[in-house]
Amino acid sequence: MLKVLVLSLIGGYIFSLLHIPIPWMLGPIVIVMLAQFVYKGPLKWSGQMRDLGVVMVGTVIGVQFNIDLFGMMGSILFYMITLNVILIGGSIGIAYLTSKWTKIPLKAAVLGAIPGGLGQIVVFAEEEKVEEIGLISYFQVIRLLLVVVFVPFIVAGHVISKPPNDAKLTISLVLLIALAWGCSHLMQRLHLPVAFFITPIILLITLQLTTPIAMPQVPGIVMVIAQLLIGAHIGLMLKPHMIKLPVRVLVGGIVSAFALIALTFGSSFLMSFALETSFATSFLSTAPGGLDQMVLLADAVKAEVSLVSMFQTFRLLFIFIIIMPLMKMFYRWREKKEIVYDQDSSLIKS
Repeated sequence: MLKVLVLSLIGGYIFSLLHIPIPWMLGPIVIVMLAQFVYKGPLKWSGQMRDLGVVMVGTVIGVQFNIDLFGMMGSILFYMITLNVILIGGSIGIAYLTSKWTKIPLKAAVLGAIPGGLGQIVVFAEEEKVEEIGLISYFQVIRLLLVVVFVPFIVAGHVISKPPNDAKLTISLVLLIALAWGCSHLMQRLHLPVAFFITPIILLITLQLTTPIAMPQVPGIVMVIAQLLIGAHIGLMLKPHMIKLPVRVLVGGIVSAFALIALTFGSSFLMSFALETSFATSFLSTAPGGLDQMVLLADAVKAEVSLVSMFQTFRLLFIFIIIMPLMKMFYRWREKKEIVYDQDSSLIKS
């Protein structure tokens, strides 16, 4: 783990010198990922370190959350549903074209294209007895990496000017992060989706609404640490064995990822027009990347972090609670239909 930490620090420092967007996340991602293809020894990073980074991001969002957004929930909910229907429909369409060109099963292509969490998608694929787990993992990881690497450069020119942050790290903020960390572990045991992200937000918003506790200011170092903890984890996701797939599949994964980015780029203009948000806010709200990474980027470019977190969280919940159960029902229905068809065919032959 120390090796990955050193690599991450080197990557973050180099990228910060080069003035690359979110350097302390992109630097560790690129350097750690490249190190895997050069260094033959084991490179490890604790999952708890990544979870801590996510808790820190969630805590910062909760501390800075714009409570006024609750008064707009009616219109926001409509657009969240609309944009997610567009995204899921587009993902299935892209998956269909990808399966035709790469000659992979449509079921695997769909699971590779839907922008949900990698862990949840893989578990779903295993439950459905899909054999192409490695292929699905590659599609999910390459999409995440391409989104995290390219989206910052797309929104880098849309940085919103805000006063510099000269806040100091306080004991109250550290205690809030520790409280959020403990509550997140509890909610994970209760199987709350993306518990380490959602729990701190709910906790801090509840404290704001029900107690007189003053929320502390957040120094920039907190988000720098969160970027590094998450970036090191993402850098280790693309394993060398993943690129041993057929060339057509490797290219298909890259093309489908860029197609999803293009789809959300277009749909972001609908959100920007309807809700009168900045391009950075609307694009990061719809981008098919990881929830925590998009929020970190939103914070870096001074976009509306509360809105981005709402849209990204809703997308994951929409996929976990609605899309996956519907897919499971569809596959069960299709399996029964195939069984009936096979039985009818055997009766006709006899």
